[in-house]
Amino acid sequence: MISQKTDFTQGSILKKLFWFMLPVLGALILQAAYGAVDLLIVGRFGSTSGLSAVSTGSQVLNLVTFVVTQLAMGITVLIARYLGEKKEEQIGPVLGGAAVIFSIVSIGLCILLVGFARPISILMQAPEESLNLTVSYVRICGSGIFFIVAYNLLSAIFRGLGDSKSPLLFVLVACVVNIFGDLLLVAGLHMDAA
Repeated sequence: MISQKTDFTQGSILKKLFWFMLPVLGALILQAAYGAVDLLIVGRFGSTSGLSAVSTGSQVLNLVTFVVTQLAMGITVLIARYLGEKKEEQIGPVLGGAAVIFSIVSIGLCILLVGFARPISILMQAPEESLNLTVSYVRICGSGIFFIVAYNLLSAIFRGLGDSKSPLLFVLVACVVNIFGDLLLVAGLHMDAA
C-alpha cells in the first residue's frame, strides 16, 4: 500500500510542497463554495428574500469558518514540527489539547450563532423583508458549527501528518451532500433559505 503521507524532511521540497498544496487549495475552494451552492439553489428555487438571507448569512459563516481554519492551522504546524523533529511523543498532548480547545470553541460558536442570530443578522444589515429568513439560516448553520469545527480540526491533523488528500475528499463528499440536501429541501420541499 502506498502511503498518503508526504515527508518534507528529505529530498527536494518544492515539488512535494506543490503536490501537497493542490489538495489544500481545492479543499479551501470547496469549503468556500458552500455558500455559493446555497445561493445558486435558493436563487433558482427560492424567493428573493431567501436569496438575500443566504447571502447575508453565508458571510457570517464564512467569517467563522475562516477564523476556525486559521486556528486549526496552528495544530498543523505543531504536528508537522514534532514529526520533523522526531518527537512523535509530543503529538498526543497536542491532539488532546486541540480536542478540548476546539470543543470549547464549537460550543461557544454554537451558543453565539444560535442564541444571537437576530442581533448578528441586524449587525450584518440584513434587509427587513429577509431578516427572519436570515436569522433562520444563521441559526441552522450555527447548529451545525460543531461539524465545521470538527472537519477543520481533523483536516489540520491530517495535513500535519503529511496527508492533504483526505481532507479534500472529506469536503468533496460534504459538498455533494450539501448540493443534494439543498435540492431536496429548497427545490423539493420549498423550505427556501431555511
